Amino acid sequence: MLDQLSPQHYATVLVWYLVQHSLSSFQKILHHFGSCEQATQPNRFTEWQQLGLHASHLKRLQEFQTAQGQQQFAQIVQLIQKHSDFILTPDDIGYPTQLLPYSDHPPILFGQGQASALLQPQIAVVGSRKPSPHGRQMAYDFGYYLSEKGFYISSGLAHGIDEAAHRGGLAHQRTIAVMGTGLDTIYPAQHKQLAEEIRQSGAIVTEFLPATLPLAAFFPRRNRIVSGLSLGVLVVEAALKSGSITTANAAANQGKMVFAIPGHIYSEHHQGCHQLIREGATLVDHPEQIIEDLALPTQWQAQQQRVEEPKETAPPPPSLPTHLIELYQILDWVGQDLDQLAQRYSASIADLTAQLMELELLGLCIQQGGRYLRCRPMH
Repeated sequence: MLDQLSPQHYATVLVWYLVQHSLSSFQKILHHFGSCEQATQPNRFTEWQQLGLHASHLKRLQEFQTAQGQQQFAQIVQLIQKHSDFILTPDDIGYPTQLLPYSDHPPILFGQGQASALLQPQIAVVGSRKPSPHGRQMAYDFGYYLSEKGFYISSGLAHGIDEAAHRGGLAHQRTIAVMGTGLDTIYPAQHKQLAEEIRQSGAIVTEFLPATLPLAAFFPRRNRIVSGLSLGVLVVEAALKSGSITTANAAANQGKMVFAIPGHIYSEHHQGCHQLIREGATLVDHPEQIIEDLALPTQWQAQQQRVEEPKETAPPPPSLPTHLIELYQILDWVGQDLDQLAQRYSASIADLTAQLMELELLGLCIQQGGRYLRCRPMH
């Protein structure tokens, strides 16, 4: 639960509310005004008329300027405070850096659980809502194995493969759910207990405001976040036309690796996987192949754990000197070159390279092919 929204978060929520989750309208407004705080100054509302916004957005703006409209928005803010543990916008250090390269990245994320989980290396596991028993078992097994090796398992909280993958990740307290509704509406309703378990050890996120119904058009939008957060996407079982295929296509468009598990040639559960393989997805039959193909330079300390030791959440990095914390938060698991880092970090190139070297010496950063990646030290 949030005590209150910062002025910047409040303004972003207001614009997002007024444009009814429209990415294109939100970007028009941000481009024109420079910030949501400027866009929501009452004396600048007349400028919205000049931006070519949809008539419904302008009508909503008019309604907001009435007492009843402001009361309705206040109720939305109250729901956000009640159901959210954190809010992230691209201006916040904790916003997932892996989403920023995409022009359709969410302008705001509402979350429950641990915001820091979003910055950890993730693999998406998706598939049919009505899988075979074998497919359900594979999703659990892959989720279990990959989470044991240090990856967070990202999926969409749906029935079937999503649920099994989440439960596999929960075995090592590493899973993230992305929703196609507001945080006040768990969909499907049968997964309320699963969502609560994910909240306790991982994270649940959505770009949608409270009171948002589970409309079919919102789930492809959810899928782009699932793939965008992850280093790669594994499709366990899928029909030829399914949401899992849209997630895989989103991943491919984002330049992510797509993996698919093959099955019997006459199985309708695997037709989508076979089509993906024909189109260039990587065939896998063991989760270790995913780790090898991603070729992460990170050392996964979970591999060093003895079988008899209890599996616990991976410990955070050791305490950092204060001057290194901001740069460490900017680093991600994909890698950024010096120019990219310099755009996001307000320091001279000399200071930037010196601090990167300090992080390397602490075992929290590694350089590969001219790109700097976050790294988890060996323990």
